[in-house]
Amino acid sequence: MKKKVITMLALAGCSVGAYAQSNTNVTIYGTVDQYLGYIHSNSGKSVIGVNDGAILRSRLGFRGAEDLGGGYQTTFTLEQGFGANTGALGDSTRLFDRQAWVGLSTPYGEVRIGRQNTEIQQIGGAIDYTERTTFGSIINTFGVPSRYDNDISFKTKRVAGFQGAAHLALGEQPGGGISQSAVYQLALDYTNGPYRAGYAGLMASPAPSGAVSEKIKYHNLYADYDYGHGKIYLAYVRSNNITANSSGLTAAAILSNTAATGNVFNGTDANALRYFNIYQLSADYRISANLRVGTLYGVIRDTSGSNAGAKGGNVGAYYDLSKRTTLYGFANYMKNDSGAGYRFSGSAGPTANLSGDDVNGRTLIGLQMGILHRF
Repeated sequence: MKKKVITMLALAGCSVGAYAQSNTNVTIYGTVDQYLGYIHSNSGKSVIGVNDGAILRSRLGFRGAEDLGGGYQTTFTLEQGFGANTGALGDSTRLFDRQAWVGLSTPYGEVRIGRQNTEIQQIGGAIDYTERTTFGSIINTFGVPSRYDNDISFKTKRVAGFQGAAHLALGEQPGGGISQSAVYQLALDYTNGPYRAGYAGLMASPAPSGAVSEKIKYHNLYADYDYGHGKIYLAYVRSNNITANSSGLTAAAILSNTAATGNVFNGTDANALRYFNIYQLSADYRISANLRVGTLYGVIRDTSGSNAGAKGGNVGAYYDLSKRTTLYGFANYMKNDSGAGYRFSGSAGPTANLSGDDVNGRTLIGLQMGILHRF
């Protein structure tokens, strides 16, 4: 894998040099985000550790565009996640686990083909003041469908404040039809002065051989108001994309982010019949050009009556040392219902975390202090 990365970097450097006189632009970019995290359960157990990605998962990326004339461009993005606390790749089986797509930008919108972020993942900045990534974000704790393989998308230009998007990620079931194990996405975003509102959602068809025929659904509505010194955020999610695993009750998503086996939902998990409603309110305030503070509170309601909900929130602050470097700190709280075992998560899952009896039905306190650098 190391040889592949070195070769890829060398080829990228050669390409930039070879086409320096052309109308192709290539940018190398990334983030490094490290924080010290502390988690305490009312079981009496605590854990402390250095983790990657409280706000943005550490990553290295390449993006570019070639001007074809007449308002048309060829575009691409290749992005690899990694843990800066260990240097390990985010996914050792992939060279570019976060994004790997090529597209065509037109006067009407952009078509992309490849592994892409979901529209749900892209609207993080409209969900709460932490961009829906810290321990305290209840929507983040429930789980956010982030990206899918074999994805074909189209996003319109913004017209009269509106911008729409649609995706189809093929499950590529052997001998199957186009809808079998596919993931569909639709999104509509509206901005007008200080107001922003919209919807982003997806639906995933189960494998035809599965005993559970219920589709996996994730619907996200949001509305924001910029009052001058900060923003107020309202968000609502309805989804059945939750189940149980060995780390704790209600601790992992049903719908996989990969289609390596031809399926993203194999249709065997009866938890797909259980729906949750998530409500979250957030606000921030800019004290100065460098300092911003905020708070949020959210609730997960289990509509099945299994008492698998939770509630919690946080307070936090960002201090910009420069345009590229930010210090941050958050104090987080979450109370699981008796049938729930939600665990704290950041932009990436913390390597130092609690599980099992220390999260099931427990109340958790979490602290995060770290630094984010963008390049």
